[in-house]
Amino acid sequence: MPPRIFYQSSLPRSGSTLLQNILAQNPDFYVTPTSGLLELIFGARSNYSNCPEFKAQDPDLMRKGFYRFCRDGMNGYYQAITDKPCVMDKSRGWGVHFDLLTNIFGSEPKIICMVRDLRQILSSMEKKFRQNPDKHQAVENHSKMTGNTTFKRVVSSLQSPPVGLAMDRVLEIHQRGHAAKMLFLRFEDLTADPAKSLQQIYSYLGLSVYKHDFSKVEQATQEDDIVYGMPGLHEIRPNVAPLKNDFMEVLGRDAVQYVEKNHAWYFQRFGYVPVAG
Repeated sequence: MPPRIFYQSSLPRSGSTLLQNILAQNPDFYVTPTSGLLELIFGARSNYSNCPEFKAQDPDLMRKGFYRFCRDGMNGYYQAITDKPCVMDKSRGWGVHFDLLTNIFGSEPKIICMVRDLRQILSSMEKKFRQNPDKHQAVENHSKMTGNTTFKRVVSSLQSPPVGLAMDRVLEIHQRGHAAKMLFLRFEDLTADPAKSLQQIYSYLGLSVYKHDFSKVEQATQEDDIVYGMPGLHEIRPNVAPLKNDFMEVLGRDAVQYVEKNHAWYFQRFGYVPVAG
């Protein structure tokens, strides 16, 4: 019997790894670090779309076979990895592919999206950048004068992966009407009242509530952050507690004002208050 697969499709630096490790306390859950399962589906879809062998056959029959291939492949993938009844697969791309998952499984998926004050996401990214001055990072190029100031790095982050791409996906999810079928959870709410947030999650997933220990969250997920060029990117604090807002101090007023002006929809949708004027 394959496990029930749920999905986490969150913004960067929004507590997605923290949530995975909280859920890992529940013995019914297998939780992933950043998952590559969606990339396997993308690879299959590319070949299905472009190979002449598929194009030459009945399109309805091939579409039916492709969706079944993906469904059985995803189920088999997790049957080989775990015997737990539930899986929470974490990948930022799941949410915007809501329709694809619906067609693969014949029912609407359950997708959780962690969000956070966008200014704090960018502050967190900037602090990670500053933590490794001994390493060259692609965002910064002094000879071309790109990414060589905090303001430029903020603008760059909003126009490129991972932050810019994730923001585009959240906007697309809302424009296509899928937001009402997903669970959006603010990082600030999770850290302020984790018990209430987990109750929301279990209710959305249709599962019984598990009693978690928010004072001692162990790191169950492991991934080599050197691959992403940012050591410590997915390390968590063991105690779930609110974090200080430091975006004005880290980013500066001009950058904060730019963020608030150009992403007003996000602030309105998730209840974040502009401060830069």
